[in-house]
Amino acid sequence: MTVPAGRAPGGSGAAAAPSRPAGARGPLAAVPTGVLAAVTLVAAFAVAQGTGVRALGGVVLVLGVAWCAWRSWAAGVARVLAVVLLGAACFVASHVLAGALGAWPSVLLAAAVLGSGAWLLVDRRG
Repeated sequence: MTVPAGRAPGGSGAAAAPSRPAGARGPLAAVPTGVLAAVTLVAAFAVAQGTGVRALGGVVLVLGVAWCAWRSWAAGVARVLAVVLLGAACFVASHVLAGALGAWPSVLLAAAVLGSGAWLLVDRRG
C-alpha cells in the first residue's frame, strides 16, 4: 500500500510524528538537541560544582557543545551557530543572575532558555 507523503497509514490525514529530530545523528539521536543542550549546561555546572574544578566543568561544556553542533549540523551552519551563540549568552546570563537568584536557579533558567531556543532552531520541523 502506498501512503501519500505527509499522511499516516491509518487514513486519518494526520502527519506522522517524526521518530527523531531532523538530521540528528550519533548516540541518542532520538533525543532532541534542545534537551541535550540544556542537560549539557546543567551537567557542566554540576561537574564544576561537585568537583570544585571549574575547568573540568568547562571541558564538559565544550564537549557537549561540540556534540550538539555535530549531531544537528544538517539544520545548517547558521542555525547551529545561532544555538552556540545563544548557549554562550545563556552561560554568561547564568553567571550574572546567580547573585540575584542563586547558582542553581540561574543555571536551570539558562538551561531552559537554551533548550527552548535549540529546539526552535534545530529540532523543530517546518
